[in-house]
Amino acid sequence: MSGHSKWAQIKRKKAVVDAKRGAHFTKLIREITVAARSGGGNPDFNPRLRLAVDTAKAANMPADNIDRAIKKGTGELEGVHYEEVSYEGYGPGGVALYIETLTDNPNRTVADVRHALTRNFGSLGTTGSVAWQFERKGQVVIDATRYTEEAVFEAALEAGAEDVARQGDEFVITSEAADFNAVQEGVTAKGVEISSAELTMIAKNEVAVAGKDAEKLLRLLEAIEDLDDVQKVHSNADIDEDVLAAAM
Repeated sequence: MSGHSKWAQIKRKKAVVDAKRGAHFTKLIREITVAARSGGGNPDFNPRLRLAVDTAKAANMPADNIDRAIKKGTGELEGVHYEEVSYEGYGPGGVALYIETLTDNPNRTVADVRHALTRNFGSLGTTGSVAWQFERKGQVVIDATRYTEEAVFEAALEAGAEDVARQGDEFVITSEAADFNAVQEGVTAKGVEISSAELTMIAKNEVAVAGKDAEKLLRLLEAIEDLDDVQKVHSNADIDEDVLAAAM
């Protein structure tokens, strides 16, 4: 299991903690609002909104909050206009970073991102400087304690998935972005319950990071993810196992 995979698991666990203090809810509400604005307020006809709503429900967000966020996106209720802006940069050890944000003030956001980077031994890059190192993929997570490897592999591959990997107590199903919704529907049709699902950026090649660089990188990732406007941070880091164990 690579350090990248372990870090992904840590982030999923961190999201549960964040939900309890409201930080995760704020990010989810922004995503629901933007998804509704861009594709309409009916989740049945808006795959992005359906994913956002499902993620919010999994985090135990109250239905009223979800409904209000959708109505703000469709214009039924007054709300803030968020823009989708991505930033690219570098972290300790030469790691590539791709940062996705939803913001009502890009000038503030870029200043916050730059500040977090420079304070933690990173730097902001130009548009296109690292994006080529990543691919947009769908990832579906299954609880490996509830289903056999054979059942998950069969359901995933029949649904058109690209790959299935066992990562600790999880199965991670990877698909092309265009097949993401079909894979989710195919897996659930086989009676396999999905723990979480997301569209993400996966590095084409990973960079090994260990020792002090790995410790600095984790602090940088935490600092960026804690910014209100940041939705997701992607890196091509394969982080040292010992450093990750300490982080958990």
